[in-house]
Amino acid sequence: MAAVVVVGCSRQREAARPQGTPSAEQTVVCYSSTDQVFAEPILQAFEKQSGIKVKPKYDTEETKTTGLVNLIQQEKARPQADVFWSSETGRAIALKGAGCLAAYRSPSAEGIPDQYKDPEAYWTGFSARARVILYNTDLAKGSPPSSVMDMLKPEWNGQAAIPNPLFGTSSFHATALFLELGDDKALQFFRDAKANGLQVLPSNGAVREAVGEGRAAWGIVDTDDANVTVKEGKPVKTVYPDQSGMGTPVMPNTVSLIAGAPHPEAAKALIDFLLSVDTETRLAELDCVQMPLHPNVPTPPNVRPVGSIKAMDVDYVQIAANITRVDKTLQELLGL
Repeated sequence: MAAVVVVGCSRQREAARPQGTPSAEQTVVCYSSTDQVFAEPILQAFEKQSGIKVKPKYDTEETKTTGLVNLIQQEKARPQADVFWSSETGRAIALKGAGCLAAYRSPSAEGIPDQYKDPEAYWTGFSARARVILYNTDLAKGSPPSSVMDMLKPEWNGQAAIPNPLFGTSSFHATALFLELGDDKALQFFRDAKANGLQVLPSNGAVREAVGEGRAAWGIVDTDDANVTVKEGKPVKTVYPDQSGMGTPVMPNTVSLIAGAPHPEAAKALIDFLLSVDTETRLAELDCVQMPLHPNVPTPPNVRPVGSIKAMDVDYVQIAANITRVDKTLQELLGL
């Protein structure tokens, strides 16, 4: 009798669900710090291919990555997310250290170079961006900047801009500079840049707009921000900085499985999709023009192949270990 009642109730619940509505097992919750305009079509393509409903949660431009990382840590005892799609590596590594991630070695990751993967499979990189100089061709005539160190030159007094270095890829870049230069030289660099009128703006988007509109002669942004400004027809060009010196920071997206994910199988399906050649191809074709890490995926216009860039030699684990300390230091130094 009890079995009949259970089966009957189960059938009633199934009948009550509107036709075409995904069940709990056909749902995946994805927290993403990648810009919504670029992440959304990828997640929609996954829905169409898999039949699994994606419930996304995006970070704000001003608190890139940091906001979602804090939320995942707050939810650790009772996770609400299944997948974390991060716009950089450092925060994913920090979440691994905090015990918020689970290991998952996706078959789609085969072919992605080992330097962009966690050896224990807690995070995997894909579709990279680089930190570049975006300069206004009307204001930076003659000899455009070629190094982040050009922020210290007198001719650029008050004319250079960076995004807030406490968030997202700008935080990654600042921490990489501290590790490359050492604390003393990095602190002096930021002090001198501030004294030379460095503009610290809220986000990458704010920097690209300032350069495009001529409120700054040049600034540091990601390759996707630079591409958007070029396509808008603004008088701008891009330089990959420090190609004769310390190199350009290259930052892959990362994807991770949340420990205790409510929908683990759907989460793994989404991770497999994000790490696929097809997704890297899509991200290369969108305006975010991200650089593929799988071999033989065509590189989009307006950016260079990863292998053609002198990349900064960064230790992603050390970035994660030092990012909070550097954030606090720069917050005090720059009055943020």
